[in-house]
Amino acid sequence: MKITIKNLNKTIYKIIWSRGFQFAMLFVMALATGIRAYAAGNGMAGINEATSMVTSYFDPGTKLIYAIGAVVGLIGGIKVYSKWSSGDPDTSKTAASWFGACIFLIVAATILRSFFL
Repeated sequence: MKITIKNLNKTIYKIIWSRGFQFAMLFVMALATGIRAYAAGNGMAGINEATSMVTSYFDPGTKLIYAIGAVVGLIGGIKVYSKWSSGDPDTSKTAASWFGACIFLIVAATILRSFFL
């Protein structure tokens, strides 16, 4: 018997539409769904553990952002003082930008902490 594409298509069509094949596929799908539902039952413990781990990083992270804000403020203060001492006309713009950066860091850290905790 010579196998052609047409004969192969007919054979595959017969196999797919047979009752035994449909029953087997239904069984495999039901088994996969049951295994998935069983595996998802223990997911809450992992989610709770991840939540507690992430929230434990907020206090050190907030303190780190406050420290970065302090360093940025000191650097900004030194740059503004050096511009003011040299008589630069745009000292107020530089002071406002550095001061705004420090305020943004402090407010962002506080808002993120209050939003997620």
